Amino acid sequence: MKRISVLAAVVLAGSVTIAVTAAQQPAAPPPAPSLDGLTVEKVKDNLFVIRGAGGNTAVFVTASGVTVVDTKNPGWGQVLLDKIKTVTDKPVTRVINTHTHYDHVSGNIAMPATVEIIAHQYSARRMPVMSTVTGRGEPENVFKANPGKGIPKRTFKDKLTVGSGADQINLYYFGPAHTGGDAFVEFAALRVMHAGDVFARKGVPLMDQDNGGSGVQFASTVRKAVDGIKNVDTIINGHTPAQTTPADMREFADFVADYVAHVQAAKKAGKTAEEAAKTWATPAKYKGYPPGAAESVAYAQVIFNETK
Repeated sequence: MKRISVLAAVVLAGSVTIAVTAAQQPAAPPPAPSLDGLTVEKVKDNLFVIRGAGGNTAVFVTASGVTVVDTKNPGWGQVLLDKIKTVTDKPVTRVINTHTHYDHVSGNIAMPATVEIIAHQYSARRMPVMSTVTGRGEPENVFKANPGKGIPKRTFKDKLTVGSGADQINLYYFGPAHTGGDAFVEFAALRVMHAGDVFARKGVPLMDQDNGGSGVQFASTVRKAVDGIKNVDTIINGHTPAQTTPADMREFADFVADYVAHVQAAKKAGKTAEEAAKTWATPAKYKGYPPGAAESVAYAQVIFNETK
């Protein structure tokens, strides 16, 4: 009844009603897959980033073929393959997934059967059954709709090296953060790392507890990655429009640690997760970060759940 009375008041407000009605309209459907929906940027030598339609995709052209890191949203796998052909004539021979989320793995099902697909062992287990994050509206799991396609057959626990010399790629796992199977992908000769959504952008990160993520351990995992992968000067992030640096990543770890401490202090003071999120104000030292985090109630709740 309260909701009905509020809506009635809005109707009586005239012009306000128009704005509210517009805001309540269904979101526009995502664009249909097309080459125009993807952009290519050269990072270094034979390494490129393809942006759009999900997470940032790294394309590493080696002597024996192309290694692709992350394969975008459902329906975009073949378009991604076509876009790669504008960069090189070499075939895709390997796919690496940084984690299990649909916007980084769904294109796996479009890869030729000869392509080797690699991920952390946790991510490989979760892909066929992964749950979605409440309220984010993810599409159905493409692996359930396409049994037997796209699931990584090669996995690792802590570290895996593939290729050698100029083509060497090192994969690392340092613990739970964004999910329980986040892989850091180092292109050793180029001093570049793909960090996936562990460092997706500057701001409060998504902590997907249903898929093994952790708010309390997040900052520690990021710091282990920065300290453990030493010969890197450029980082490809999960969703940012530009590369970042290890210094940026260390600052991000500090930001996450400060946010977690704020939420834990709020819980200790008897506040709710919503109150903790809405009372967070980003310290001035974090340049380029959003001023608040009211939208991060779900992530504050993850921290609440982990904090005894």
